[in-house]
Amino acid sequence: MAPMREIRIGAAQFENRNADKQYNLAAMRALVAKAVEAGAEVVSFHEVCIPAYTFVRNIGRDELLALAEPVPDGPSTQALIAMAGEFGVALLAGLLEREGDRVFNAYLCVTRDGLVANHRKLHAFINPHLASGDQYTVFDFDGVRCGILTCFDNNLVENVRITALLGAEVIFMPHVTCCLPSAMPGRGLVDPELWRNRERDPVPLRQEFLGPKGRGWLMRWLPARAFENGVYAVFTNPVGIDDDQVRNGNAMILDPHGEILAECNTLGDDVVVGRCTPEKIEVSSGRRYLRARRPELYAPLVEPTGERPVIDSGWGVVKQ
Repeated sequence: MAPMREIRIGAAQFENRNADKQYNLAAMRALVAKAVEAGAEVVSFHEVCIPAYTFVRNIGRDELLALAEPVPDGPSTQALIAMAGEFGVALLAGLLEREGDRVFNAYLCVTRDGLVANHRKLHAFINPHLASGDQYTVFDFDGVRCGILTCFDNNLVENVRITALLGAEVIFMPHVTCCLPSAMPGRGLVDPELWRNRERDPVPLRQEFLGPKGRGWLMRWLPARAFENGVYAVFTNPVGIDDDQVRNGNAMILDPHGEILAECNTLGDDVVVGRCTPEKIEVSSGRRYLRARRPELYAPLVEPTGERPVIDSGWGVVKQ
């Protein structure tokens, strides 16, 4: 396979509003314009960013079905395609996809020509009426082999490794995460009052966002996923009030060495653009590790356990 071409990718963060698709799409449009001005060819947003996500934990099946839309014929997908055409870029964004009586946490890639890829989150939770996807998503975009893994999908090392083995050079990793309850020392919720007071006194909020509740937790594992597989990782996450909680943003792009190319540090809506180049991939440690694998030893990885998968995400335990 030919090496990827150089590409400029935008990673965005914004404060979404519950069930307000019109507002959220408008906020996204402003960030797309900013990213394009900075040279972005692709702009990526967070998990379920169009209707918002965290509030979904408290709604019933009927309300969930009402929020969900078909893909690609639904209005939100069509709005994304129109936005991609307006700015001449590829867009990646999340929504709730309805197929029959099932609802998926879906993450789409679109261009002006239509839908390019649709990843259904492999490890869905937060609401018992969400279904999980059953396949990996790897696709070609204009000379770059891309993959998508949504939030918790990335916490299982097997998922990122398989996506890399399927040829992904860039993996989009949309999230809604951080500032959540946890048994880990120093983690937990952030007081919403710190966000509301951020212009008068930003220091306490920055300390929370950069510490173990936010960026500090990300740095425990996110660079490792890029490093151990030799891929570019595009991390997106909301910022600000998210239902009754606070998110830290920190949208960023990491290179195949696990180093940060670009990162949002603003206490508000923002987007950063990173230049992803091919030469780092082949010289990365992760690509050496892929070539050193001994699959004949790995049978225990796929042996059935006889038990259903259990997702213990910090949002509550879900059995699939």
